Amino acid sequence: MDFAHHLATVRKQRGLTQQALADTVGVHVTQLRRYEAGTNQPTLDVLRALAIALAVSADELVFNEDERGPQDDSPRLHLAALDQLDPDERNSIRALIEGALLRHQARRLAQTS
Repeated sequence: MDFAHHLATVRKQRGLTQQALADTVGVHVTQLRRYEAGTNQPTLDVLRALAIALAVSADELVFNEDERGPQDDSPRLHLAALDQLDPDERNSIRALIEGALLRHQARRLAQTS
């Protein structure tokens, strides 16, 4: 699925008309129609505004599911939930993840030596 189809699909899932999304993002509805038709591509600023307005990541609009990120939703949901933690708790989680990644790298390097 390409950007144009992703954009139209997510817009419809959110129950937005082309006009409503265009107004929210600050582009003319004709321009939004061009994005959805695949005849025009948004600038980075407009892509960012589209993602924010649709409450999705820009990756979700641009890439197919198999092109980016983990296929398992569980890590993605856990990472999103980190925003609810206070800064000290987030730093603790970050340190745990970094430690696990470093151990993994060390094991891989030890195996190749």
